[in-house]
Amino acid sequence: MHRDPHLNELGEFLKARRAELSPSEVGLRGGQRRRVSGLRREEVALLASISTEYYTRIEQGRLQASAALLDDIARVLRLNEAQRTYLFDLATRQRARPPYSGDRQQVDPQLQRMLDDLTATPAFVIGRRTDILGWNQLAAGLWTDFGRYPEEERVFIRLLFTEPWMRELYADWEEVTRLAIAHLRMESARYPGEPRLAALVETLSARDAQFRQWWAEHDVAMRDKGTKKLRHPVVGELTLDWNTLTCGTDPEQHIIVWNAESGSPSHDALRLLASWSAEQKRTASDSVA
Repeated sequence: MHRDPHLNELGEFLKARRAELSPSEVGLRGGQRRRVSGLRREEVALLASISTEYYTRIEQGRLQASAALLDDIARVLRLNEAQRTYLFDLATRQRARPPYSGDRQQVDPQLQRMLDDLTATPAFVIGRRTDILGWNQLAAGLWTDFGRYPEEERVFIRLLFTEPWMRELYADWEEVTRLAIAHLRMESARYPGEPRLAALVETLSARDAQFRQWWAEHDVAMRDKGTKKLRHPVVGELTLDWNTLTCGTDPEQHIIVWNAESGSPSHDALRLLASWSAEQKRTASDSVA
């Protein structure tokens, strides 16, 4: 029997989420010795007021659940906003979906001008599959001149796994990388079967055991904001806040803007990095001339 791969993914996602919950967390007794971690299928079914057989068919990818039932299951599994969005994106895959073009996105010209005007703030634009579409001079100083990579390799999550300097730069490399994977997993529900995303996952899975492990955990997250610690080879340790803005002409281009608290050592370090980056650019221009 042919099964829809996205219903299969929905089932794997539900399985991963119920494995994270204990009976006591949802008001049930643990009972006798348990052979599996987390909640059993029959326990989820009980709390969702459906039969075990019905829930099993959903988790095995043999049945598409209604929106009302998915809402009940999301409540039982205590899904957060990102997880609920992912669940419903998978379940409604046959309904209206955003149009997809196989072409690589191009940074909006006005957006690039805005990036260039941010001389004291590192910022870059990230697109589908975590493609890096645009960046400013200070972003090049903080990370690298992404232009030195071919377009097909200019992918944030790919660089996290393939470039040693990325592992050195992020003090919390594992946290950053797991979050990037969660963003990519979130996107996979919006564009089921997208060949470039599938190829990226296949390549990284073959290359890195950690990617395979973390991808299999089915974690999802939306891009929003946070704080990261970096270890820069020129200006030393940095604690930077990041926030996500969305391009008005293409909601799938996200501007990631980084800054530091005013008056902090990291703020002073960014100013120093801006001066260093400008000097590097002048030196490079003089060499070409």
